[in-house]
Amino acid sequence: MNDDRPQFWALYLTRFAEGFGFITLVTLLPYYINELEPTGTTVLGVTISAGLIIGMYTSGFTLAQTLAVIPLAWAGDRFDKRTVLLVVVGLGAAVYALFPLVDSSASFILIRALQGVAVTGAGLMTLSLVGQIAEMGTRANYIGKANAASFAASIFGSLGAGALYEAFGFGPIFAIIVCIIVLAWLGSFAFLERDETRIEGFPFTGLALNRRILTLSVFRFQYAFSVTLVRNWVPIFAGVTAAQGGLAYGGLAVALTVTAEKFTNMCCQPFTGRLSDGHGRALFVFAGGGAYGLIALVVPFSPAIGEALSLPASYPLFGELTAAFLPLVALSGLLGIADSFREPASMALFADEGTAEGGVASSFGIRELIWRPGSVIAPLLGGWLMVEVSMSSVFFVGGAFALTGVASFLIVLVRFHGTRALTEW
Repeated sequence: MNDDRPQFWALYLTRFAEGFGFITLVTLLPYYINELEPTGTTVLGVTISAGLIIGMYTSGFTLAQTLAVIPLAWAGDRFDKRTVLLVVVGLGAAVYALFPLVDSSASFILIRALQGVAVTGAGLMTLSLVGQIAEMGTRANYIGKANAASFAASIFGSLGAGALYEAFGFGPIFAIIVCIIVLAWLGSFAFLERDETRIEGFPFTGLALNRRILTLSVFRFQYAFSVTLVRNWVPIFAGVTAAQGGLAYGGLAVALTVTAEKFTNMCCQPFTGRLSDGHGRALFVFAGGGAYGLIALVVPFSPAIGEALSLPASYPLFGELTAAFLPLVALSGLLGIADSFREPASMALFADEGTAEGGVASSFGIRELIWRPGSVIAPLLGGWLMVEVSMSSVFFVGGAFALTGVASFLIVLVRFHGTRALTEW
């Protein structure tokens, strides 16, 4: 496959379409809960509470993602990645077209599960193709650009979905999503070249024992807990009542707090990816992960920082807030910058190893699976900490996971790969 600019642009557009559809559904979840009014039910003598059904609105999606990773990654390595991508993107268009027809919790959970398959397949195939098309010394740069497209979609989707729903309801929102996805499908069909690589057997087996992937997994397994806790609890900290340990900000202020992290991540990733191509991927994983953990530890102190700096407590459009507002937005932006150093370098390492051993899709599949325990367990841990300990403890534990992750990563890196591996990878 040739390193061809139109191919990259087609993949970036697909990343944007995938991210736009995903974040839009996340934003619309509260409205679906209000619309469907889930209630408890009994199935085969087992009582299922309304809370569990609401939980399935999200867990149905993540469970389908987990189950889909291995077969989709295997198909990408065994067959033409372009064909697999076109199939899952087409599935995504059909799935989003079905959402306006939802009339019950059961139908919503089912369609969200199908969405999980489509999102996972599109993510795996786009990253695999970007990593495969790009040359060895440019992968992090191109992956950073692909991630920037996804973050741009998150910003537009999260800011626009609520306003569009209030004005037009569900139908027009999904019509827009379907149009964007169809455009991405046409771009991929027109500009992506056929993938001639064919991997026999089951590449997961060999890659699971790859020394570099194992070393990086020591960090990634712990870091998943950190990012899941911090990224989910920054908006919770901003929005919940003071009685629950939060700042009780309105929707616009919370949205700006969340968007700050996505915006800085989006802007920085192409640049930091290019830097990691030239100065060592392991170094950027270590530095980005460590910085993320340190910044997370500071988040609970945003009220104290605001008071110490005598910052204003009200702003035009936002109304009455607290002095913590600007420090919290700034810290959220710094979290995005820190993670922008880590993410493209980490992805490029998996792409390097997968390409070298002939299983780039499987390599990204392993990357996804390593993240899953943290993404599933951390929200439960965060909820318990918030209620039983304190809001601050969520960020302290989240920061600690990042710091122990980079510490153990450095120890394993030096022990098994030498003292120069930090700059040579």
